[in-house]
Amino acid sequence: MFENLSERLESAFKQIKGEGRITELNIAATVKDIRRALIDADVNYKIAKEFTDTVREKAMGQKVLTAVSPGQLMIKIVKDELAALMGGQESEFLSKGNPAVILIAGLQGSGKTTFSGKLANYLKTKKGLSPMLVAADIYRPAAIEQLKVLGGQIGVDVYSEPENKNAVEIARNAIKEARSKNKNVLIIDTAGRLAIDEPMMNEVAAIKSAVSPTEILFVVDSMTGQDAVNTARAFNERLDFSGVVLTKLDGDTRGGAALSIKYTVNKPIKFISSGEKLDTLDVFYPERMAQRILGMGDITTLVERAQAQFDEEQAKKLEKKIRKNQFDFEDFKQQLEQIKKMGNIKDLLGMIPGVGKAMKDIDISDDAFKGIEAIINSMTPFERSNPDTIDQSRRKRIAGGSGKDLTEINAFLKQFEQMKQMMKGMNKMPGAAFRPKARH
Repeated sequence: MFENLSERLESAFKQIKGEGRITELNIAATVKDIRRALIDADVNYKIAKEFTDTVREKAMGQKVLTAVSPGQLMIKIVKDELAALMGGQESEFLSKGNPAVILIAGLQGSGKTTFSGKLANYLKTKKGLSPMLVAADIYRPAAIEQLKVLGGQIGVDVYSEPENKNAVEIARNAIKEARSKNKNVLIIDTAGRLAIDEPMMNEVAAIKSAVSPTEILFVVDSMTGQDAVNTARAFNERLDFSGVVLTKLDGDTRGGAALSIKYTVNKPIKFISSGEKLDTLDVFYPERMAQRILGMGDITTLVERAQAQFDEEQAKKLEKKIRKNQFDFEDFKQQLEQIKKMGNIKDLLGMIPGVGKAMKDIDISDDAFKGIEAIINSMTPFERSNPDTIDQSRRKRIAGGSGKDLTEINAFLKQFEQMKQMMKGMNKMPGAAFRPKARH
C-alpha cells in the first residue's frame, strides 16, 4: 500500500532538496506536485487542495526559504499534516462492559467476518479478555460456518442460531449467553450487502437499538478507494459508528480511503488489517502511517511486534550463547520461527527506514525461509548443536537431504559463520543486546 504515493511524494520533494536557491516559486511547485500525488492516490480533490493549502501556509510561516535544510523541514510539515489528516493520535478502543458489545458493520466482501475473528484473537491474546463471537449474518449461508472455523482456530466460542432468521433476537440472546458464560466481550458479525440498501440499514440499526453497543466498527475494503469513503458516509448517517477498520491493506491499493475517511466522516480509524492470518491486525497509529508513507519506516511497530514474540528469558539465554560464541543452528531455526510469527516478511522490511523503497520491486514470499529450514532440517541434532563439525562428507549428505547444491550448502555455512562473528562483535558493545519486554 502507498508505494506509488510514496514515490510521487519523494519526487515532489526532490526539487526543494536540491542545492539551488529555495524560493516561493519552488514551494508552490512542490505543493502542486503533492496535490497531484494525493489526487492520483484517490484522495478527493477538495481534501487534497485543503491539505496542500495548509502545507503551503505552514511552510511559508516557518520560513522554509531561509531554513538550513528546507527539504527536511517541508517533509516534516507534510508528515505532521498527513498524521493530522488521518486522525492525529491513536484512538481509544472501548472493550470494557458486562459484556462490552462490539457491533461489526460494512458491505459484503469488505472482510467483516475475518476481521471479527482477528479482533477476538487480539482481545484474547493482547488484552487478556474473554470474547465471544456472534454469527448474526442470517443471509450468507457460509457465514456461520466461517465464523465457527475462525473461532475454533483461536479458541473462542461462537454463538449462533442457524434456524433463527431474526438477527435482532440472535444478538439479544447472545448477550444472555455471554453473561451466563462470564464472557466480557461480545463481537457481533452482521450481514453485508453488495450495495447500500434500506432493509440492510434498518436491520443493523435495529440491532444497534437492541444491544446498545460499546463500539460500532465500520469495516472498509481499502482497495475500493473513494467508493469506500462514500459508503462510510452513508453508514455513518444511519449508525453513527464509533470507528473505522481498514482491511486488505496488503492489496494493490492507492491509499485514498486511509487518507480521506477520517476527514469525511470525522470518525477515527481504529484498526488496520492485512492478509488472512488471524494475528495480522494492528492498532492504527496516524503518526506511524505518515512516516511509512514518506519512506521513514516504522521502527516502533517493528520493535513492538518483536517484543510480542520474543520471550525475555529466551532472549537472555540467547545473549549468553552469543557472547560465548555458542550460537548454533537450533538457535537460528528458533529465531526464524519467531520472525515468521511477526508477520509478512516484506511488510516487516518496509518498517525499516529506506528498506521499503529498495524492496519495492522484489517479490519476497512468506516461504522465503523454507530453503534455509530445509538445510537445517537435513542436519542431525549433533550437527545443529555443533556447526564446526560439519565436514565435506556431512555437507554432501545435507545437500542431498535438502535438495540443494553443495555450493549452496557451502555458501550458507559461510554466511552463518560470518553472522556468528558479527553477532559476537555486536554483543561486546555495552547495552547492545536486545532485551524485549516480558510478556504477561
